[in-house]
Amino acid sequence: MSEERKQINYAVACVSEFAHRHNLTMKEAFRFLFEYRAIEFLKENYDIEHTLSLDDALDDMRRICEKNGGILA
Repeated sequence: MSEERKQINYAVACVSEFAHRHNLTMKEAFRFLFEYRAIEFLKENYDIEHTLSLDDALDDMRRICEKNGGILA
């Protein structure tokens, strides 16, 4: 599997778990994460993030969104 495919699979898994954790649809989660730069964060920091637990990665994504103005109720 190519490195790009691994990164895509990881991002999809993170978005899916983020959606589940926050009771969002996949589409809602992706739009939120994209708008508040968590997708960009995952892409730029894949080398480190994919070595963490999924819970830690989701927490990082939430913090990035909050830093960029995205707050979930």
